[in-house]
Amino acid sequence: MNKHNDQLRYLTISPTDEDWGIVVSTVGYQFVPPKGNYPVSRHPDDYDFKPQTGRILNEYQLVYITKGNGYFSSQSVKTRQRISAGTMILLFPGEWHSYYPDKETGWDEYWVGFRGIHIDKRVEKQFFTINEPLHRIGLSATIVGLYNDILRFALQEKSGYQQMISSIVLQILGSVYYKKKNISFTNTYVVDKINEARILMKEHIENPISPEEIASRLGLGYSWFRRMFKEYTGVSPAQYQLQQRLLRAKELLTTSSLNISEIAYSLKFENSGQFSTFFKKKEGVTPSEFRERAH
Repeated sequence: MNKHNDQLRYLTISPTDEDWGIVVSTVGYQFVPPKGNYPVSRHPDDYDFKPQTGRILNEYQLVYITKGNGYFSSQSVKTRQRISAGTMILLFPGEWHSYYPDKETGWDEYWVGFRGIHIDKRVEKQFFTINEPLHRIGLSATIVGLYNDILRFALQEKSGYQQMISSIVLQILGSVYYKKKNISFTNTYVVDKINEARILMKEHIENPISPEEIASRLGLGYSWFRRMFKEYTGVSPAQYQLQQRLLRAKELLTTSSLNISEIAYSLKFENSGQFSTFFKKKEGVTPSEFRERAH
């Protein structure tokens, strides 16, 4: 894609697109030189933007700054925040905000606007919060490439393009969340200990070690270990061990000739009934039904 100063697209959305659960309304980029005017692009009334007065949108936007510096403030983040290259801004519907580049540096900015139940659900579950709209994820050529992919599909407007580009938006969101989570764990000691614990759990699926014993073997206090493990993985050590037992059970059901009782015994369930109850609760089908479907 040629590097023009700006490129933007506003997109049509059909009822079928809305049924997909997420739709893209706008995508573009603008490259603002030092001492240049901002914004470069002209927008319709719903998107009109003046840094001095800010604006309120009726959708979400992901704004990625890849060069230069600038400033951001919003209704929930009243103190003006300094922005540098590598910052992803998540704008929320109904939330006043303003952002603009430093006159001395300008900046390069990519954006995509979207809405739908898929993003609403992620905000409801607090994967993303209105009080933390800035994500300092660093520079990523992959993410820039995803913005360019969205713009390319949008310019072609082939049948089904909304479903394609809205799925790319979810990929960008996933990348932002992944990078944010891992950047927050800069303490390699913590990560190394959690990885050691996960290796122990996987090596002892058929002879499980209690989480308390694992913490002791690693020279850690159990309360600290449990808290940090859940913060990093999203589940407690005990839940992680159950997940590994389930994965091993599915592997044995699909690749071995062991009967249900033998699998239950090998995974240290008290009996086949307890194993079947556990499996059906997690998978929605009994071990026998799962095996039949797999074969």
